[in-house]
Amino acid sequence: MRDVSIATLDGWVAYMGDKPLPVLARTVRELAVLREKEHSVSARSIAQVVLHDPLMTLRVLAFIESRNRHSQHHDITTIERALMMIGISPFFNHFDGLPTLEDHLHGHPQALLGVMRVIARARRATSWAREWALMRHDMDVDEITVATLLHDVAEVLCWVFAPKLSLDLRDLLRANPGMRTAAAQKAVFNVTAHELQLALVRAWKLPSLLVELMDGRHAATPRTRNVSLAIDLARHSAKGWDDPALPDDFAAIEALLRVSHETLLGRLGLPMDGSPPPGAASDQPE
Repeated sequence: MRDVSIATLDGWVAYMGDKPLPVLARTVRELAVLREKEHSVSARSIAQVVLHDPLMTLRVLAFIESRNRHSQHHDITTIERALMMIGISPFFNHFDGLPTLEDHLHGHPQALLGVMRVIARARRATSWAREWALMRHDMDVDEITVATLLHDVAEVLCWVFAPKLSLDLRDLLRANPGMRTAAAQKAVFNVTAHELQLALVRAWKLPSLLVELMDGRHAATPRTRNVSLAIDLARHSAKGWDDPALPDDFAAIEALLRVSHETLLGRLGLPMDGSPPPGAASDQPE
């Protein structure tokens, strides 16, 4: 990818899809602790660790798809079901000695900070999406959880495998605050993150249901709106609660959940006037 001006969508998919995915060092440490009691640990306990890390989540889903593509009759759309299909001991054996994101980006500290911010934002969106899915009595809250966590995985992978270009993109957007993000992505990568996202998840043959939930073009369904609105809220509130897009976000969420403005603000921990709460979290990594 030295000559980005001629980079194609297929070229980016081949470039990123052919590399081993690093995972968070925290994930490696927590899985090591669980492995010490692997004969008594539950799939749900392991899933909670996996779902804290979009890269590990992607690894598990890609593995189960490649392993069971010819034998299973139903897509595996949640991590807990994937773990039950793999088995606890085989899971620990297969995902042993994983490369870490921190080691991978050791020479790119600003890129590491950038990707950790995206991951922190994804976690926040996932927490909201899960809460709203429970409020809606969604048919499978765990599917909403996975789809939201992976929604921006293309952006994560750009930071991981193209750190210098991702920093160029960051600088371009900072220098041109009115520029649309998709236009900036096209200028730097020759593709948009949305195009890359859909191409990557299809290349990895992730379940079509998850792909649909991540694709905003299907926003007519309440489940997809649940995901997309959580993503929008996380993005627009990333640097504070004064973004001009937030009132529209609030209105759309209230319509989805059929709650009052006051109820939504209360659930978000915001004052009734919508002003930022004391010590409101910005988009910072944990």
